[in-house]
Amino acid sequence: MRGWSAVTITPVQGPLRGRVTLPGSKSITNRALLLAALATGRSHLTGALKSDDTHHMAVALRLMGVTVEEPDDTSFVITGTGRLRPPSEPLFLGNAGTATRFLVAAAANTEGMTVIDGDAHMRKRPIAPLVEALKALGVDVTSDSGCPPVIVRGTGGICGRQVTVDASLSSQYVSALLMAAPCARTPVTINLAGPLIGARGYVELTLAAMRAFGASIDAVGGASWTVHPTGYRATDFAVEPDASAATYLWAAAALTGGDIDLGLAAEAFTQPDAAAHRLISAFPNLPPEIDGAQMQDAVPTLAVLAAFNRTPVRFTGIANLRVKECDRVAALATELCRIRPGLAREDGDDLVVAADPPLAGRLPAQIQTYADHRIAMALALAGLRLAGITIQDPGCVAKTYPAYWQTLASLGVGLEPL
Repeated sequence: MRGWSAVTITPVQGPLRGRVTLPGSKSITNRALLLAALATGRSHLTGALKSDDTHHMAVALRLMGVTVEEPDDTSFVITGTGRLRPPSEPLFLGNAGTATRFLVAAAANTEGMTVIDGDAHMRKRPIAPLVEALKALGVDVTSDSGCPPVIVRGTGGICGRQVTVDASLSSQYVSALLMAAPCARTPVTINLAGPLIGARGYVELTLAAMRAFGASIDAVGGASWTVHPTGYRATDFAVEPDASAATYLWAAAALTGGDIDLGLAAEAFTQPDAAAHRLISAFPNLPPEIDGAQMQDAVPTLAVLAAFNRTPVRFTGIANLRVKECDRVAALATELCRIRPGLAREDGDDLVVAADPPLAGRLPAQIQTYADHRIAMALALAGLRLAGITIQDPGCVAKTYPAYWQTLASLGVGLEPL
């Protein structure tokens, strides 16, 4: 809760059972908000997420001349003219990586200057590969530190025809370029610089959303896309529930032997983090090595499960977690060791969790969250089985799942606010 400085979780005495309505996908909501803003006409988004990240996107779009209405807790109605206008003041986007990166590229099609900035955490998150790609497309864009703030001086539309982007740090660079490309003056071909791309599945989410709003994209293999200058058309769009949020509930059921109905089967999700369900279902027999490259936001959840697994687990392919809202590899190792010294360690960019089902010799733990919603939500799961788990700054979950603590309480989890 926003008013709490900390919350202590009371271990549950039996299986967690119940039905939970998941929030809408943050990733899809912010994509749909931008695409609707770039479209001509009125779009109605349903099932959308209302959180800090989507609030920052909505506020920024209003400053760029878009009408954004919020008729209820899960809907947006957006009326756009097909173009964004440069805002009269800098856009402040908190620590919303999707909003920041997507709007940097979208601002290239405006006529005038846009300053895009964020909080102290966002100012440490790299954006240089996207800036360099936009420069290659003829955009006047600067970022002195390689992180926000970014200044974009638009001249009415991207004019370059081809660009190669390094997406090894984040697929969001590719998604940002893809979504901006239909508003360019000519077809734009976007190529990957190499085989590595963080969370490739999110590019597929982007392409699906773009096509829903009328974009025309030709994919060549899995490393090149030609986007035609069609612009976007307004549409009604239903946002899928958030698969990353689902991982916490799947894990809560696994840890307690319970059954939590989310109203949607795991295989029905299109988001890449849904792949974690297969692993969670194997608990307490997680495999000895888990490649987290394509389900990065699920890694904190899986790491907490690994602490109660029958055998140790090594997480690989997670170097990108070091440039998320915090350095999640270091944060997970540090905070798991607050529960029991030696419970986890960094090995290069890998995370190794030394399984200990009863967690003998553990200590009461004051879990630091680093203003990172996923660290808070994942580490809270340990409190379902262990007494003395206290989560500092629990309000940080508002970034993507404002109702997280109410959801746990609705399932019978005891919470003591501090």
